[in-house]
Amino acid sequence: MKKRLLAALVLPMMLAACSTTGITKTPQPVTSNELANGNWSLVQIDNQDLTQQEAAQAPTLTLAADLAANGHAGCNRYFGQAEVKDGQFRIEKMGMTMMLCPDSEMKVEQTFTQSLSDWSKVNISGDTMTMTNAKHTLTFARDVAATTAK
Repeated sequence: MKKRLLAALVLPMMLAACSTTGITKTPQPVTSNELANGNWSLVQIDNQDLTQQEAAQAPTLTLAADLAANGHAGCNRYFGQAEVKDGQFRIEKMGMTMMLCPDSEMKVEQTFTQSLSDWSKVNISGDTMTMTNAKHTLTFARDVAATTAK
């Protein structure tokens, strides 16, 4: 009798311990609520650190509560309405200023804006966000100063 009682008490604890260790959970898709009110700076394109000329500004992505998006694309400023669907992100109708900049900045801007316009799988881990599509992977760092300034 005591052995059965002990087994009945210990078995649920063992099963609970097994269910939380050694099993990798698949991450849940990012939602619009997780992205809302976010401020991000681009730090890598395709796992390569962003190298900017001294006067150049790194591309940024700012998302409002309603996912209105804006920021600096590398040369020009942009704006649009972001959407999130099944862990995928895009800015469907993006408008932007049309200044001419050095080729290096324009190349970064072209890659950045094209990637934001296409559906990309988005992942957030701590203060890092990655957006991956068929062509590119963009890696962002959370802009903590902009977030706390609000």
